[in-house]
Amino acid sequence: MSPERFEHLLQLIGHRLSKKDTRFRKSIPASERLALTLRFLASGDSQKSLSFAFRIGTTTVSNIISETCDVIRQVLGVKFLKAPRCPSDWLEIADGFEEIWDMPNVIGAIDGKHIQIEAPAKSGTLFHNYKGFFSIVLLAICDANYCFTLVDIGQYGSNNDSGVLANSLIGKKFQEKKMSLPEGRHLPGCLYSPLPYYLVGDEIFPLKTWLMKPYPGKLTEEQSIFNYRHSRARRVIENAFGILRARWRIFSNSIKASVENVENYVWAAVCLHNYLRLTDNARYTPYGFADSKDSTGNIRDGDWRKVCPAESTCFRKINNIRGSRPNKGTKDMRNALKDYLNSESGSVEWQLKYVRSTGNEEE
Repeated sequence: MSPERFEHLLQLIGHRLSKKDTRFRKSIPASERLALTLRFLASGDSQKSLSFAFRIGTTTVSNIISETCDVIRQVLGVKFLKAPRCPSDWLEIADGFEEIWDMPNVIGAIDGKHIQIEAPAKSGTLFHNYKGFFSIVLLAICDANYCFTLVDIGQYGSNNDSGVLANSLIGKKFQEKKMSLPEGRHLPGCLYSPLPYYLVGDEIFPLKTWLMKPYPGKLTEEQSIFNYRHSRARRVIENAFGILRARWRIFSNSIKASVENVENYVWAAVCLHNYLRLTDNARYTPYGFADSKDSTGNIRDGDWRKVCPAESTCFRKINNIRGSRPNKGTKDMRNALKDYLNSESGSVEWQLKYVRSTGNEEE
């Protein structure tokens, strides 16, 4: 973050952080409160070490960070973490996925992560997950430019993974068709017409008309091409999480705080991620930091993978979601989309060469 960007952020939220001086002592200025909080989120330093660095009492440091994160969520969330509210908002996202990642009708990439926390007092096994540590769940959807559009934070780590999406407000709204999605689109030569707009997720998620996942098992050449095109769009959320954990090192280790404060920190980091992506992108994610594609359609891995490899973070993958067998209609939709992506109208020139070079087709 540049000094100019810090000053801009301070202008946005400073009035909510300022305190009045008293006859006994002067208040800690808003600029110092913001700097302390950003240092905490970006470095992953303990609150005790920050207490020494800023010469502020440990309890005061904790209170400042909690309050400032809450203000960041309230102020930045309204402007920089706005959920799509109308069909035109979703269409704008879909245009981005088609233009950048060559996948039609995609309105977001979805994934979930366990965020490791210290065992909350008197919580029993509520937060203890199947991987053997305590966590809360971050479920998120992002657009084609690595900005989060919808997030659900705070589900118990012990929740059966089949219920992570179903129990979230996001999953309920999509299932009840209350997301104001645009009407389906007629694609030339696609047998499933009109083709609905949908999210892309990996194999952990159930197959829905509003959520497409890859084909499992041994694949035909056409299915491999579908999975390849699908993965190009889906890896956007992987990059969004990767950038988030690389830039905000609080996620590098188990977070030591109450569950309420951890949720507050995560919300603030997500809002700051979107804010910097949209206002100071060249500095926050310079060229090559996120995955990119070359002129032949090949994907180049982003530098965030070297900065913060997955095994060194408190972000952990959620487990496969079971118990949701797709119906014939959803299978028909995926098959029709597969056929379209292999047709003259929907194919791209490099897809067949890539699939054959990697040997994914059925022998």
